[in-house]
Amino acid sequence: MSTATAFAPAAATPCLAVNWAEMVSHRESLVRFARRRLLDPALAEDLVHDVFEAVITGRAAFAGRSALRSWLTAILKHKIVDLVRQRAGLHSLDQGLGDDEEGGAFDIECPQPRPDEVAEQRERLAQTLARIEALPAGLRDAMQQRVLQDGDTAQVCASLAISEENLFVRLHRARKQLLA
Repeated sequence: MSTATAFAPAAATPCLAVNWAEMVSHRESLVRFARRRLLDPALAEDLVHDVFEAVITGRAAFAGRSALRSWLTAILKHKIVDLVRQRAGLHSLDQGLGDDEEGGAFDIECPQPRPDEVAEQRERLAQTLARIEALPAGLRDAMQQRVLQDGDTAQVCASLAISEENLFVRLHRARKQLLA
């Protein structure tokens, strides 16, 4: 149910004009209400603004069957529900609760690597470092200083007493041997 249809006046119900000053006088209580529900002050302000916009543009019309604050709060409640539904997405935690599902009730994946993935990464790193150590001295030194220690090109060239072109050739050859 959208806000526009929930508060549209019936054909037989006369619409009352809403005084802007009176409506704005309820702003603080509406913002407090939204902050308690959303825990986000900026978002609460935005939703209260949306409520006022709905009233001004005529998408919601006050019929006088309740107090103005109650009516504005009801519109705000619908706006909050709409926002929560939009942000919820299409995935439900109830998905996958069937008995025929493999792997349990929830398939929520953690963004951090699993312990087995961490172990694989460490093993690959150890193998790569061992292969770098096995490179010929000139290639190994260039690779260690420039790539592993993240040394500045000029400093690495000075410490190895080689030109930049030679450094790049050594790094290329070292990478080629590591990938072979």
